[in-house]
Amino acid sequence: MFFNWATISALLGILGWLIAIAMLFIVPVNRKPSSATAWLLLIFLVPYFGLILFLLLGSPKLPKRRRAEQHNMSELISKAVAEAKAQPELAPILDPQIPPRYQPFVNLNTNLTSMPVVGGNAVELLPEYNAVFARIAQDIDSAQRFVHIEYFATSRDEETEAIFAAMDRAASRGVKVRVLMDHLGSRKYPYFKVMQERLTAAGIEHYISLPLHFFGKKYTRIDLRNHRKIVVIDGKIGYTGSQNLIKRNYFRKDAIYYDELVARLSGPVVAELEAAFATDWYCESGILLTRQTAPEVTADLKAAGNVLCQVVPSGSGFEDENNLKLFTALIHAAQHKLVITNPYFVPDDALMTALTSAAQRGVDVTLINSEASDQFLVSHAERSYYEQLLKTGVKLYRYKEPILLHSKHITVDDDIAVIGSSNMDIRSFILNLEVTLVCYAPSVVADLRKVEAVDLSRCNQVTLQEWQNRSTKEKFYENISRLTAALQ
Repeated sequence: MFFNWATISALLGILGWLIAIAMLFIVPVNRKPSSATAWLLLIFLVPYFGLILFLLLGSPKLPKRRRAEQHNMSELISKAVAEAKAQPELAPILDPQIPPRYQPFVNLNTNLTSMPVVGGNAVELLPEYNAVFARIAQDIDSAQRFVHIEYFATSRDEETEAIFAAMDRAASRGVKVRVLMDHLGSRKYPYFKVMQERLTAAGIEHYISLPLHFFGKKYTRIDLRNHRKIVVIDGKIGYTGSQNLIKRNYFRKDAIYYDELVARLSGPVVAELEAAFATDWYCESGILLTRQTAPEVTADLKAAGNVLCQVVPSGSGFEDENNLKLFTALIHAAQHKLVITNPYFVPDDALMTALTSAAQRGVDVTLINSEASDQFLVSHAERSYYEQLLKTGVKLYRYKEPILLHSKHITVDDDIAVIGSSNMDIRSFILNLEVTLVCYAPSVVADLRKVEAVDLSRCNQVTLQEWQNRSTKEKFYENISRLTAALQ
């Protein structure tokens, strides 16, 4: 049968509408209304492109196998905690006195992640970029049993060489060294293959997190990434925060370079960081780090301080949005002061409501962002929220260019501190694997306030009048970027 171009065009148009109508029954299922609306708008406007993009990026969860592995690990963690709690000598550590104010957050995090609150910890804040590498290398040189390293971006360069050299020395003296690195987050930097070859030559086990598979059963949407930053040494010392294992300018060609915050931990909470690492190691290697497969890996539950801590892993391996629920609950609980430092702030409706409500009920709310932008869409999407925040009384500060403040932390009143890898955007809430440290401790908040004070001294404050005078072009970019941010 002969079809002319007019007929073909008409049939394609009808098929496009049928696709769009059919997707009305598919896209909204178990999806937030804002995300579903954005997807449906795209599909109705450009049906074929929208359908292809939805098939590639429409599922915000890891495959069933990976989610099952996370579930299995959560059950093993719960079992291990229960067995440890049965030991009377560990009661002060694993069953500490919890002030009533903290109990709701402790319960929430424990129910979401199986990680309990633990006492007896020491927390040291490290805001100097290269000093962090030197400190980690020093601790690795003292390792006697094992070193576990996990980063989103991993590069062996002139600034990170101290850590890699320390890992080489540790492996040469019989310490077991294991390394995880995100595939997409690391492969784009120079000498990636050479770095892997050198790790292998040194006898260091290493795996790629969430390796890219474009076809077949192992296909996972490429933007589901492991964004965690974890170091564990002998089960006694741990590090986590915002900083990747890469030189400070990330090999950029422009003037941007990064400021970060890392927490050095000692005490029982290090075992929770190790549990997060062990979960990812199991998912990538298929090897469960047990007494039989890794006898050198043991938990050290001795007290090293007096800080109550809890680790909260989150991401697309879990059924819930663990970090989003935590952040929202903390913001609602703020009574007089709340400071959020984060480079990427693209909230969902619940988080935005919590933040603006806090300011409107009289809480002193401060948001610290950056003038420098390394992600066009994310940066413009977050700026689309500035006017609403300013109108409700949120104080807004932007870190002066060319440094991008990449730190991610929150202080709630004078007694709760949050430090981790998680951005406050939809990607980190739904897609990325993240890790967050919660410290229920005025002493840690006092230390973090000093970091905030230094950050604020390097900022320009944004006023409502100033922001409303921005150009129409900028407003257009913000609106488009805000729409694309909902396509999750």
